[in-house]
Amino acid sequence: MSTSARKPVAKPKSGDEERYFRRGLGLKREIQPVLDSEYGSALVPLIRANDYRLTVDRLRFRLAKSFGFCYGVDRAVEYAYESREKFPERRIFLVGEIIHNPHVNRRLQEMDIAFLYPADDGTFDFSGITRDDVVIIPAFGVTLQDFETLRELDCILIDTTCGSVLNVWKRVESYARDGFTAIIHGKYWHEETRATSSQVKKYPAGKYLIVRDMDEALLACEYIRGGGDRDAFMTRFERSRSPSFDPDEHLTRVGVANQTTMLASESLAIAAKIGEAIADRWGQDELPDRFRSFDTICSATQDRQDAIQEMMSEPPDIMLVIGGYNSSNTNHLAHLCARHTTTFHIEDASCIDVATGAIAHKPIRTDDVVVEPSWLPDGPVEIGLTAGASTPDSKIGETMERVMRSAGYDPARVVTEE
Repeated sequence: MSTSARKPVAKPKSGDEERYFRRGLGLKREIQPVLDSEYGSALVPLIRANDYRLTVDRLRFRLAKSFGFCYGVDRAVEYAYESREKFPERRIFLVGEIIHNPHVNRRLQEMDIAFLYPADDGTFDFSGITRDDVVIIPAFGVTLQDFETLRELDCILIDTTCGSVLNVWKRVESYARDGFTAIIHGKYWHEETRATSSQVKKYPAGKYLIVRDMDEALLACEYIRGGGDRDAFMTRFERSRSPSFDPDEHLTRVGVANQTTMLASESLAIAAKIGEAIADRWGQDELPDRFRSFDTICSATQDRQDAIQEMMSEPPDIMLVIGGYNSSNTNHLAHLCARHTTTFHIEDASCIDVATGAIAHKPIRTDDVVVEPSWLPDGPVEIGLTAGASTPDSKIGETMERVMRSAGYDPARVVTEE
């Protein structure tokens, strides 16, 4: 799309069609059978109804009590399907990926929904979008600048931004309004964190600093206490701080927020450490005027992590964590499981090779996919399962089926006999 192709866009006139959709398109009843067919599973309701357990001869399956699609993801996928139903003849574009699940994104591409991918610096080129086009904003949201650009283009907008993300935005915006720097626990390259940090731009003096983990948070704590090397600090956070950020000035009053899919316990621990650093530097009495922290952890993320903690009180022999390799919340689930038992993070059921008995998976804290030639032991074995918030039930059911076939059982008979 060429920048030179952009032309002034006529603003909507009174009586024009609705051009911004935030609460659905009124077509859920029409598209629900399709969603059930494509993303549902017979096995998942079966195991859920049996206290999240299912025994197939020597295989004992345990499913975490909170797993898979969350409300925000379910809503985003639903709106994307409604968009194609409502606008069958129009071009439909999606800003990035609707969610971090390769199967769902591939299915949307098959529905002739075009994906707009960002440049290396995270920016999008919307110059080819016209007023007749439909643009879907993903569950992660978009930056303030991108949203304003799309509104100026006057295209039809389908906004699926998750309510939990919007809650974080409100906190970050309030920090900027009141002169506090937003310290965000997240990944600076992640779509959601880019969108969240951009909210400070609603105020000219707004500032942010993104910390990836506790190690980076402790660097900020050290600087707050008056230590640390300024040049080293600025270099370390070169890509994860706002323009004109000055640690000597902008770490004196801070408010903490987080990317909603981060490890909840770590987000809370980071907030506590930063609060301690502020109190150490300026005294406990100054804390209310220099430090703010609100619980902006997504309830669905928390529920899935809590379900794993409960399961790991009696860990299974093997844990299968299903979800996109670029899914933050799925990676954190895998990390929690790996503390207690042998864990395989797989993208979907196709990672299990029934013929050879091998499994392709992404080990914890790596970006590589490796093949384990023999992962399913002989004899009785308990296999735990969970899935990231962007993983549909169909992928959980398909994984169970592949495991059964690997052990020589027919999944169709299991469903029938139960």
